[in-house]
Amino acid sequence: MKYCFGVDIGGTTVKLGLFQVDGTLVDKWEIPTRKENQGEYILPDTAKSIQENLKKHNVEKEDIVGVGVGVPAAVQGESVVKSTANLGWGYKEVKHELEQLTGLKVKIGNDANVAALGEMWKGGGCGYQNLVMVTLGTGVGGGIIVDGRILVGVHGIAGEIGHLTVNEEETEICGCTRTGCLEQYASATGIVRLAKRKLENCKEDTILNNENITAKDVFDAVKAGDAVAMDIAEQFGSYLGRALVSIAIVLDPDIFVISGGVSKAGEVLLEYIEKYYREKALWSTKETKFALATLGNDAGICGAAKLILGA
Repeated sequence: MKYCFGVDIGGTTVKLGLFQVDGTLVDKWEIPTRKENQGEYILPDTAKSIQENLKKHNVEKEDIVGVGVGVPAAVQGESVVKSTANLGWGYKEVKHELEQLTGLKVKIGNDANVAALGEMWKGGGCGYQNLVMVTLGTGVGGGIIVDGRILVGVHGIAGEIGHLTVNEEETEICGCTRTGCLEQYASATGIVRLAKRKLENCKEDTILNNENITAKDVFDAVKAGDAVAMDIAEQFGSYLGRALVSIAIVLDPDIFVISGGVSKAGEVLLEYIEKYYREKALWSTKETKFALATLGNDAGICGAAKLILGA
């Protein structure tokens, strides 16, 4: 039996999984991400954990195809990270270092791209070779899969759809230092921002509370039939749905897979996105499918495993 490891390096924990090459998950676990001294312990800790798991399952190193790794950064040349926002790394040859530490073949990719690969292989996009995953969390991220392979781009930033300009009239600055980005309207924080703007001068009855509102509160209120919340959801759907129209014209995917914390709102979320997508989509892309991601926190390790197996 042949195996591989999938590794998802995050700012708080490193998630790891041991997989059979057919995608069967044998074991999964996590270790703390030790970011001290510019993150110098992260890769040695990861290598040590991999070695311990080999012993735990009595698997010989010769039976390991390799280690796939997702990192929260742009990856250049399939091996190098130039900097990370939340790991402390500057220039780092992740592939080379981890290969030296483990004695195993290693392949790395951006974490959002890798998660998209996981959803294509075993999740919400299973059965499709061309997909765009849209991650709605604190920000808006994305991953693009074309013919079963990750689209990376020259600078490693293909899929950063959160920074598509969707509102030329916006004056508030996005985290990227630009204005009018999709992330300002479709992320969890963006939905809260839309809600606060709506509630500032709202005279309609609503169950929403402007003081401590969350994106979850908005969609819970939508499910309860709250008219104010539904209007906020319409704004959200308009920005995201129409942005996806432009993406579909460029990439023509089989399916959009919606993931991230906001996606926990469920099918009601898709209703608002699809409404505006179908309204504006080019005829040939009007029937592009939509689905919710299904792998949750396992998307990263699953996609990393697929990466090393030949994505």
